[in-house]
Amino acid sequence: MNKQLLRPFWTLNLLLGVSASAIAQQATLQGRIMDQKGSALVGATVRFEDIQRSLSTTANGDFSLDRLQTGKLRLKVSMVGYATLDTLIQVKEGRNPLSLYLKSNTSALEEVVVIGYGTQKKSELTGSISTVSAKDFQKGQITSPEQLIMGKVPGVQITTSGGQPGAGSTIRIRTGASLNASNDPLIVVDGIPLAGGSVSGVANPLSLINPNDIETFTILKDANATAIYGSRASNGVILITTKKGSRSGTQINFSTQNSLATVANKVKLLNADQIRDYVNTNGSDAMKKLLGTANTDWQDVIYGNAFTTDNNVNIASKAGNMPYRISAGYMNQDGVLKNDNLKRTTAALALTPKFLDNHLSLDVNVRGTWSKSKFATQDAIGTAIQFDPTQPVYVDDENSFGGYYEWIQGGKPNPNAPRNPLALLDLRKDNGDVFRSIGNAKVDYSFHFLPELHANLNVGYDLARSKGNTFTPAIAARNFNEGGERTQYKTDINNKTLEFYLKYDKELPAIKSNIDATLGYGYYKNSSKVYNFNRTNAEGDKILNEPTRPFDRPENLLISYYGRLIYTYDNRYVVSGTLRSDGSSRFSPDNRWGYFPSVGFTWRAKNEGFLKEVSSVSELKLRLSYGKTGQQDGIANYSYLPNYTISGNESMYRFGDEYFYLNSPVAYDQDIRWESTTTYNAGVDFGFANNLFYGSIDYYSKKTKDLLSTIPVPVGSNFSNFLLTNVGNMENQGLEFNLHYVPVKTESSSLDLGFNLTYNRSKVTNLTQSDDPNFIVETGGIRGGTGGNIQAHKVNFMPNSFNVFQQVYDEQGHPVEGVYVDRNGDGVISDNDRYLYKSPLPKYLLGFTAAYSYKKWSATTVLRANLDNYVYDNVSSNLGSGANVSDQAVLVINNATVDFLNTNFLLKQLQSDYYIKNASFLKMDNVNLSYNLGKFIRNSNASMSISATVQNVFTITKYKGVDPEISNGIDDRFYPRPRTYVVGVNVSF
Repeated sequence: MNKQLLRPFWTLNLLLGVSASAIAQQATLQGRIMDQKGSALVGATVRFEDIQRSLSTTANGDFSLDRLQTGKLRLKVSMVGYATLDTLIQVKEGRNPLSLYLKSNTSALEEVVVIGYGTQKKSELTGSISTVSAKDFQKGQITSPEQLIMGKVPGVQITTSGGQPGAGSTIRIRTGASLNASNDPLIVVDGIPLAGGSVSGVANPLSLINPNDIETFTILKDANATAIYGSRASNGVILITTKKGSRSGTQINFSTQNSLATVANKVKLLNADQIRDYVNTNGSDAMKKLLGTANTDWQDVIYGNAFTTDNNVNIASKAGNMPYRISAGYMNQDGVLKNDNLKRTTAALALTPKFLDNHLSLDVNVRGTWSKSKFATQDAIGTAIQFDPTQPVYVDDENSFGGYYEWIQGGKPNPNAPRNPLALLDLRKDNGDVFRSIGNAKVDYSFHFLPELHANLNVGYDLARSKGNTFTPAIAARNFNEGGERTQYKTDINNKTLEFYLKYDKELPAIKSNIDATLGYGYYKNSSKVYNFNRTNAEGDKILNEPTRPFDRPENLLISYYGRLIYTYDNRYVVSGTLRSDGSSRFSPDNRWGYFPSVGFTWRAKNEGFLKEVSSVSELKLRLSYGKTGQQDGIANYSYLPNYTISGNESMYRFGDEYFYLNSPVAYDQDIRWESTTTYNAGVDFGFANNLFYGSIDYYSKKTKDLLSTIPVPVGSNFSNFLLTNVGNMENQGLEFNLHYVPVKTESSSLDLGFNLTYNRSKVTNLTQSDDPNFIVETGGIRGGTGGNIQAHKVNFMPNSFNVFQQVYDEQGHPVEGVYVDRNGDGVISDNDRYLYKSPLPKYLLGFTAAYSYKKWSATTVLRANLDNYVYDNVSSNLGSGANVSDQAVLVINNATVDFLNTNFLLKQLQSDYYIKNASFLKMDNVNLSYNLGKFIRNSNASMSISATVQNVFTITKYKGVDPEISNGIDDRFYPRPRTYVVGVNVSF
């Protein structure tokens, strides 16, 4: 046969042979990425350099890739908080198992962090930004997301409101910037800004987000970082990023935590014998007859151990080319206050597919929460402190107020006496049901003809449906004269978000530059419908209060335009600028628009020639920034318009045989406008010894103007003698220090230590339109008198300083009743002798973390400290007098705190500085011990870890009250934070 004719067949045969050989030599790589402790790393990026493919590890740290050619293959593995691993592996035919370990690199200056409307390398940040990822979260029974980062970030103070299930927290970033509006930061969840305010039927709206779904927190602190959010950013911004799906394999994770909470501390009170001794010695015959024979510890009666179970399951996988994550959770938490309970069911779905050769990315997040709350009335806490310990809990007559002991006057409950604490809990039902859903769809398109240009559309919602009711039976002493009580409430919340922006990110190698530009638009509408219902007696046949309208519809609208430009030269110099324009319906057309600029500069000194080759210096960076942000939250929706209040039913006016409601005008300021804050920030980021020792230092100065303040106005110029208007100014200055040190780092063990310190000083610089250094604005209402306040704002003092008399003491150091220092020397003790003394704001915040691991064991702890903060002890000031213990006017015996034995006051001295107490403290928030069992089922990839945690381990303080950590500085009927013992199990398949 002609050789020319055979040549095509030889060629085809050769090609088929090569192809068959290649198929025979294909291989599968199945790997797992772990840290040095052997714990799986979720979300690590595995990049195959030779074939330009990238994968993310699953919930078990696994990844897999098939149809690989045999031979050598270069991998790069990276993850936030860990040093990038660049390695060359040998791929053999068939299945190739692989285990890789990442070394901790907690400075992670090359990590990409979330910023407003985008991401940026941490090494190139010009603003003050902190990130906390899941591996560094607080351990234990965490009910609400903000508790995950307590003590973790300098400049951030998070104070829970108490031990109630799902209790809210006061969150302050660099102290806040307002006196009368909101000081809460803006919280953004997966691109959806959460509107401030409460949700009826739940103690804390944030508790409606399952903490187990959260991947990272990013805290924006200075104006250069926050100005992109404009009018809502004066108090800082918290960006929450939730967990996403996996692009390889299917992973199932189940975790359960079961805990027992106990009361860690109670108010120290006189016992029954001490009360009997005092009344028998000092009381009248009538008062002596009121003494009982019981020995009742009323705090023991209302408090008890509380059990919580928290269970979560999630599936991370992909359907076709669409990664997804589905999660569900159920928590049932009892409070240490009897009858207190929160049940929460959550579900979440995250989809992150890519289309058009990865040019089109879709990020869909939908989460829903159903909560059922049984609220125990916290009035019982106050009455348990006050109620006479010589009286029994129950009486023999069950028809008498449900069988509970009560103070009686004329056969009815004494109207001025405290109620039986247990009766308040048992004979009142307060139930709340809430459904909340937060969701959004983000579409990001990278143009085919210009891949550096992205168009991003974000459409989202935040809705809530809440309802609830209270019921008190007719037999209860609480509402006995009204025949009991029945109330209900219902609120619908509908908040909408629409954002669109263009982003251009271009490398320019010829001039060693990078340009990152963003230009966008935002539309935010917050609306709600609040239903009003009759308040009736228990039977519902008698109306006690009738609303003047069936519902209210408060709403507000914000429209925004924003832009940002970031220019980087030679990886050494970074300049950024932002500008946002916000228009708010809360202000008149003349004041509706606000403009919020910022500029920042970063110098990466480490990349200069004189430091580039210095191996001992891992990082050295200088940051400078300036910016202006605004404040509109906490300002009423329609305060610039003339408003009228409608009278109640009891104030209707009669014309003939008909009754009409009266409309009364309310004082208003048509020129009300934004509160605005200007911030300067200077910071240094550093790292030494291959980042075994790294940290940052920041100095900031904040000046807020146009603060809302209530001032007197001339008679007849408005509808009141006082007006809320923009006249105030305030300054904040502070220093933040963050340090991490890794003294031990071997293959089998590691020790990671973290420390942060914040110093802050705030002062009011103006409160009036004309100069008046003696003008004060009283705040801080207290119990024990009518209309009493114990705090005030005054120029050149810290906000909410205590406004008190200076107490005089005898030679033994005991306070002398009613004797105070005549500070103005006029010979008369009057309000003019009161002075501003101390503040509830701490000068110093400290946080300390330690994480130690040895083989499969690991232990962590978190400690926090507040220094130079003070508390007004309203419990002792209200109850610590002889007239209170033996109340002749009301014919009731009350209890008192043990402090009464020191003062022996006959009458209350509510405004004495004696009750201003040093509340500095050191707390160990938790200590955790865990063990990783690894694979516990033969021939299976299932792994298990177990853990044990103690929360609220100890508190070291001079303060003698229940807890020194009181956000507003006034200790009154505080719901005690429990000590909690937690056992957890985590299983991955």
